[in-house]
Amino acid sequence: MNGLDKAVALLATAVLAACGAAPVLPPAVPPILRHANPQPDSPTSAAVEVAPGSTLVFVSGQTPLPQRPDAAEFSAEYWGDTYAQTKSVLQKIDAALRRIGLGPGDVVKMQVYLVGDPALQGRMDSAGFARAYAEFYGSPAQPLRPSRTTVQIAGLGRPGMLVEIDVIAAVRR
Repeated sequence: MNGLDKAVALLATAVLAACGAAPVLPPAVPPILRHANPQPDSPTSAAVEVAPGSTLVFVSGQTPLPQRPDAAEFSAEYWGDTYAQTKSVLQKIDAALRRIGLGPGDVVKMQVYLVGDPALQGRMDSAGFARAYAEFYGSPAQPLRPSRTTVQIAGLGRPGMLVEIDVIAAVRR
């Protein structure tokens, strides 16, 4: 609703209130509008619109916790595979969101960085990522699907890390 529309709505409300009539309220705008992906089985939205007045929350990139801290530092066993690392990262994102009163359904944009897996001849493990992702997003339990970008990168801050994810959440407060 632009400024002129707001002014007209306020004037109409004042006139009707003076006459004893019910106020005219502007139409409700959903805080987040998710546009369906043309592929019906996709766990992402094609686009996500965030209405004016919503608060955006930017969660910094999260990397995995070691899966086996007793293993050789930075080895594949230390960090785990792409599935285990993705699950660890999404758990950290979930905890960060919950600390500020939000949850997975508030995520509108996700950026995923995957390092090529040596076990897959240097290709990113899309299947391992997708399995862990499905436990948090795009399922019947959490149907509010974010828009998402997934890219393969050369490396992360520590040897053996395969996954980093950052998200943007939106909420009407």
